[in-house]
Parts: sequence; structure tokens; C-alpha cells
Amino acid sequence: MSTDLKKSSSNGSEKSLINEEQQEKISEIRRLIGPLPEKLAIYCSDAAIARYLRARNWNVKKATKMLKETLKWRAEYKPEEIRWEEVAHEAETGKIYRSNYIDKHGRTVLVMRPSCQNSKSTKGQIRYLVYCMENAILNLPADQEQMVWLIDFNGFNLSHISLKVTRETAHVLQEHYPERLGVAILYNPPKFFEPFWTVAKPFLEPKTQNKVKFVYTDDPNTKKIMEDLFEMEKLESAFGGNDDSGFDINKYAERMREEDKRIPAFWTKSEAPPEPMPTSSVDLNSFDSDASDSGKVDGSASHVSDSEGLISDKSVLVTKGSDNGNGSKELLYR
Repeated sequence: MSTDLKKSSSNGSEKSLINEEQQEKISEIRRLIGPLPEKLAIYCSDAAIARYLRARNWNVKKATKMLKETLKWRAEYKPEEIRWEEVAHEAETGKIYRSNYIDKHGRTVLVMRPSCQNSKSTKGQIRYLVYCMENAILNLPADQEQMVWLIDFNGFNLSHISLKVTRETAHVLQEHYPERLGVAILYNPPKFFEPFWTVAKPFLEPKTQNKVKFVYTDDPNTKKIMEDLFEMEKLESAFGGNDDSGFDINKYAERMREEDKRIPAFWTKSEAPPEPMPTSSVDLNSFDSDASDSGKVDGSASHVSDSEGLISDKSVLVTKGSDNGNGSKELLYR
């Protein structure tokens, strides 16, 4: 199995090879987790396990606990089964959408506009956020693991803040999508954000701090961040680019319906030998206890649980749609 797993920096160009010790930790987590149903097995690629290890500074015990919590969440929440028609009403105002352009490093871009909130349903908002995250990941090229967030604060004020939604959003993103953020651009944030950020920074790891960029239209120094990251001809005019087309819900809905058709293939093993399956159905409660914390591993699934399931050592080959505009699909080893 290839050990060439990318570790993106905020500029998208950094890569690192997994060394022998790190590969052993990946294999150890596989042993601790045990066999899983097909979709969870596909989810737990070497690259995915490495993301959880990086999120926990390569601590096997902590990474295993974090990964098991995600496996339980995915088994119950079933994010891969969310389709456009279920969440379309949340998308009507363009509060979150995947752009039709990528950054200079090939990363998918999620545009977020908190002032365009159109729902009071926490459940609905989180469901749509998860749909957007899954769609962005589906469209990542084979050499990228991370995405870009463009957060437009035009028209934003304190009335748009919901502490409940904020807490739930932070929990889902940090616990279940670790190491997926390459860079977050806060575009024209209100001035009260910077003092808040000053207070919050010490609680974040330096690599996370460095992923957040404040950009203001009247500051030529920060505008260079946009020019370094994007082709300005393709970037929306709302972010200083030259594209005036704007968000069209009807075109976006058509696009999402087409992309939904690719999801089943993404979550089906392709050209891979059959994987051993559990002799009985997986008990979701088995992910709750801390057996692996003491190093105990039995024949069933192990019993264990910030930024931010398992197969054999053979690679799984799945088709992955690219977002390069030509409609082609790439093969991605997972």
C-alpha cells in the first residue's frame, strides 16, 4: 500500500511521506478498530487514519478514540445518504455553496455567507453543512485532502449569531472532519472579530491559527492573499475577482442533482477483492467504551471513542469525480 500521504499546508503545496513509524501507528489503529461494514471500511483509508493521527499529534490512543466517535456518528447520521432534495430549502439564499472554481492548488472552495441565514432549524442547518462538506470532499482531486473556505461577512451583524448552531457546527467540523481545512478566508469581517480572534488564538494549535486569514478590500497587503490563492478572472467579484455571475439557486440545484448521482459509486468498493466482514452486525455501542485505552483488543470491534474505519492492508480503488470542468473522473486509492 502506498505510504505517500499528503499533508497540505495553507498554500496547498506541502507534501510529506509517511515514515515507517507512522505507518505502524496506522496499522495499529486498524487492529484496534477491527473489521467494519463496507462504507465505514472505505472511509477508513490510510489517508483518513493519518488525518486523525495528525489531528491528535500522532497519539494512537487519542486518534483511535476520535476515529471511533466519527465511525459511530457516520453509522448513525449517515452523511453519505444526504441528497440535495432533502436540504435544498436550506440552500436557497446561497448561505453555503461549493463554488464552480478552485484555488491555484486545485482545492475545492466552499463559500459561506452568514448574513444569508434563512433557517431557525439547528438540525436543518447542520444537515446542510454536512451535505456541503461531503460534496466538497467528493470533488477534491486525488492529490488534495483539504479545502478552502471563503467566508463573506457582507451585511453580517450580531443578530446572525446563534450560539447553539455555532457550538454544533464547531463540534461536527472539529470532531468528524479533522485536517480537512486548508485555509479559511474571513473576508471583510466586522471589527469585533479581531479582538475575539486574539483571545481565541492561544487555545488553538499554531497550524490551525495559520489557516485563518483576515482579508479586507481596502487593504492592499491582505488583498494579495486572494491573488496568491485564486485566478482573479474566475473568482467572484464579491471577493475582489472579475466574475460577476453571482449565485444562481436554479443552476446550483441542477448541478447538485447531477453530482448526487455520483455518490453511490464513491461509496462502493471498485476493483477490490472482497474484504472480511464481521460475522454479525456492528454494535454501535461497541464504539463507546475504552478497551483500547488499556491496549486490549478482542475479536470484535474495539471498545473506545479537535479541528479539525477499517479495511485490510489492500488498497481500495474508488472512482472520484474531479472538479476540473471537463466532467472526467479520476481514480483514487483509498
